[in-house]
Amino acid sequence: MIEQYLIGTYTKSTSEGIYQLDLDTENGQLQNLQFVAPAGNPTYLAESNAKYLYAIDKETDSQTDQTKGGILVFNLNHSHFPLDHQQKLLDAPTSPAYLAIDEARQLLLAANYHAGTVTTYKINSDGNVKLVDQITDTGELGPRPEQQNGPHPHYMDLTPDNRIVTVDLGLDKVYLYSVSSNGNLTLDSELQMPSGYGPRHIVFDKQRSTAYLVGELSSQLAVLDYQDTLSIKQIISTIPEDFTDHNGAAAIRMSSDGRYVYVSNRGYNSIAVFAVDDQNQIKLIQQISTEGDFPRDFNFSHDESYIICVNQNSDNATLYKRNVQDGKLKLIQKDFIVPEGVSVYPKK
Repeated sequence: MIEQYLIGTYTKSTSEGIYQLDLDTENGQLQNLQFVAPAGNPTYLAESNAKYLYAIDKETDSQTDQTKGGILVFNLNHSHFPLDHQQKLLDAPTSPAYLAIDEARQLLLAANYHAGTVTTYKINSDGNVKLVDQITDTGELGPRPEQQNGPHPHYMDLTPDNRIVTVDLGLDKVYLYSVSSNGNLTLDSELQMPSGYGPRHIVFDKQRSTAYLVGELSSQLAVLDYQDTLSIKQIISTIPEDFTDHNGAAAIRMSSDGRYVYVSNRGYNSIAVFAVDDQNQIKLIQQISTEGDFPRDFNFSHDESYIICVNQNSDNATLYKRNVQDGKLKLIQKDFIVPEGVSVYPKK
């Protein structure tokens, strides 16, 4: 069986935009990299059920050297590659860092790391979007150098009860919002993480009323209790104690059964595998090399028997076989060329 995955990238060197690759699940092989569409640093992507693709975009005016960021909209119902965008909405001085879709309310959600904003857009019937609400994070900045130039929302997505969660690396905070049917946000609560934690991404286990929050700057993974608000239960390192070089924890994924959590480390260049016990405590059970440099993101195959990881700086993707019983990974393919890969998105 062939599964297809969209790849978001940076376009600083050899990449031209968005790509697609195939996973042959019978033979355990990545293959057939295709160029999908041109874009400027389309690091994260989101695909709607109606098969519209939303991509981060960035453009720099060659004459004024001014930069603008925003969103490109593509219609994936068109099968020919490369695709032409049907909408370009450049409405910020910098490009967003994360995109997600709220299907029930037909909203596109965007976290803008450099602008310090979280934004909701209404998705029209033709797939195009229009800005609805925008909030600028405020508060005391964290102590690390990466936090000193302002708030840095890095993630924005849905909670299990259809609220919106945002994660701010600059302020060491996690925010929960109620959202109206038309996309207006109302702050419900916020969680202050330890100083310098540097929150990046979060996943929720609705069966256990638990969330797992990765800290980029601290290279830590936190277990959070999720009732109506969030509270800290446990914090554990994602790298060995004796590793002293720079590391930035990045992506986080949880198996659908809630038994295993995975985190990528940029610098230590690994995927850390954590097991979850009956008391919702986590324990590191494996560190496996990504066989490349700077793994920003990775993702499961449809049945979670494989994991695909992309390494930005070494321009390669790595494939692992996943043992669904004990959660551990086994390397089966490396050096599959993907230019400046950032995110791995299963195609619907």
